[in-house]
Amino acid sequence: MISGAAGGLGRALSLRFGLLGANVGIIDLEKDALARLSRELTARGINNAPVTLDITKEKACGRALDSISGKLGGLYALVNNAGITHRSAFVKTRPQVFRRVMDVNFFGSLYLTGAALPYLIASKGQIIVISSIAGFAPLLGRPGYAASKHALQGFFSSLRPELSPYGITITIACPGFTKTGINKNALDWDGSKTLHPQSTLGKVADPWETAGVIITGAMNNRPLVIHSTIGRITYLMMKIAPRLYERMMARSLRSELERHDNP
Repeated sequence: MISGAAGGLGRALSLRFGLLGANVGIIDLEKDALARLSRELTARGINNAPVTLDITKEKACGRALDSISGKLGGLYALVNNAGITHRSAFVKTRPQVFRRVMDVNFFGSLYLTGAALPYLIASKGQIIVISSIAGFAPLLGRPGYAASKHALQGFFSSLRPELSPYGITITIACPGFTKTGINKNALDWDGSKTLHPQSTLGKVADPWETAGVIITGAMNNRPLVIHSTIGRITYLMMKIAPRLYERMMARSLRSELERHDNP
């Protein structure tokens, strides 16, 4: 089952898993986009079960898991992919923006995982978590997003040894900037959709390529998958020279905040 399935990376993951022979449960908040994805999967001969879902609603997550597992004959892998971001400095961002980002990115994944756990224990299945470079490194202008991804990594890294005795494996994937749908719904300081463009670090990856790397890593039970050269450099620099990385990242992205504050 894949959350945020109708977005760029979610669609690529759904297609790749399906082409490998998996039955695919797809969930997303956007009903029309989810229906289009379901039709695309069906046209390719991929058995799928679409469910429109707001993953911030705990009870609804439970109903969705029951429905999908019933239709597809169990659950063998949960992909926590759904996410939202913001682009705004902390000093001018309303608290509800941080709350919304944390509700989707962290608590949504927590609710889905809790609902999926009985099925994953039965199948000795796998959890795949889509984090980010921002899950282990700072990201100027997106403190709420970075906080949510740090929380994801702390939670699922701690959950790994707890669930290991049940035969459940956990792979945390940290792609770099990728062409996905997350930015079209990025929040501004007041909770509205932001209109200012995104600044990026390094090459912007193709979702199809990124999905392939994530699935390969998961199939090999790798605990951490970092896809991108800048991601691997960042990971190393955060180990040996975190202050240097912080200065370099801030210098590269500061212009984004300056353009936003002085349009």
